[in-house]
Amino acid sequence: MTFEQFKRKIQPLINIFHLSKAIFASVFYGFPSKKLILVGITGTDGKTTTTHLIYHILSKYIGKASMISSIHASVAGKTIETGAHVTTPDAIDIQNYLNKSARNNDRFFVIECTSHALNQNRLWGIKFNVAVVTNITEEHLDYHLSYIRYVNEKLKLLLNSKNIIINKDDKSYNLLSKKLKDKNINFQTYSLDKKSSFNFDASKILNIRISKFNTQNYLAAYSVLKTLKIPVNIIEKGLKSFQIPQGRMETIYDKDFKVIIDFAHTPNSFKNILIETKTFIKSDKGRIIHVFGSAGLRDYLKRPLMGEFSSSYADLIIVTEEDYRTEDLNKINRDIISGIKKNKFEYKKPMDLTKNSTKVFTIITDRESAIKSAINIAKKTN
Repeated sequence: MTFEQFKRKIQPLINIFHLSKAIFASVFYGFPSKKLILVGITGTDGKTTTTHLIYHILSKYIGKASMISSIHASVAGKTIETGAHVTTPDAIDIQNYLNKSARNNDRFFVIECTSHALNQNRLWGIKFNVAVVTNITEEHLDYHLSYIRYVNEKLKLLLNSKNIIINKDDKSYNLLSKKLKDKNINFQTYSLDKKSSFNFDASKILNIRISKFNTQNYLAAYSVLKTLKIPVNIIEKGLKSFQIPQGRMETIYDKDFKVIIDFAHTPNSFKNILIETKTFIKSDKGRIIHVFGSAGLRDYLKRPLMGEFSSSYADLIIVTEEDYRTEDLNKINRDIISGIKKNKFEYKKPMDLTKNSTKVFTIITDRESAIKSAINIAKKTN
């Protein structure tokens, strides 16, 4: 029996353990969520930006609010680090944060909800006022085993919410809408161009071009805020004052060449970010140099797809480490490279890369060295 098979075998016991903690914490803190208006955001990509945008508008213009996201928790006016690689914290921590928020007389609490947290009962005891889905693509299939099971975990949040909002433009729509209709549960929808409950073009409000990916996130947030009966003029004001969270399509250098940092770590987010980046290339001479890796002890099935999507849009790829934990870094890199080679990219040693290198990849395991190498290569193009 492999380690992965063993984990899957005992996962039901782990889930019972999490459930017992959630029940204990809910009772111990007196079900604090009942004193708050709860907003839940779930999906594969875009959860963090959507969470922060909703929190920003509620806390700045409407009333006291708290939030839990993959970056940090903002609870009762204080920023709390939730720990590396943690999006939805342990059940006891969640109930503790909710209690602090309620004692602070907050009105709203926004939670970024993962499929793992939903599967493991970490959100037990919390009834949401509004729940929204950003998108659901093939991710965490090593844990959930199939796309349908993954969608079903996301569905748990919706079934535990008074108001439900789903993305009509996403592939998950048909599955989610059918399941909700079968249960005679009402829901609302949002879409960029299809007839739906909510349509909104943030780029017209901001007078700047926004990526399609972020436009979807803004529309998801708009749908939630409208459901909470927030006036449109307040939403528009909040959009104008909002700053996208650090590391989300963040341009950190933009002179003779452009350096962009993004948290993208799924095949779908790779595709969206790289397509968007293509629009920044002003001539046929421009290139995309993509530096990335994949975390260890996480969904290994996505790694070849990450490599394939990267080599579909980038010109030069530098494979590096991204917190490989106790997993073999060479194995992680091999998984990624198997996808890169599908687009006939050629391997070259780092010292052999030139200003004209294209359709090539290399491996620089030290992340800092990989980034410095990419910047030096970019400089060579001028």
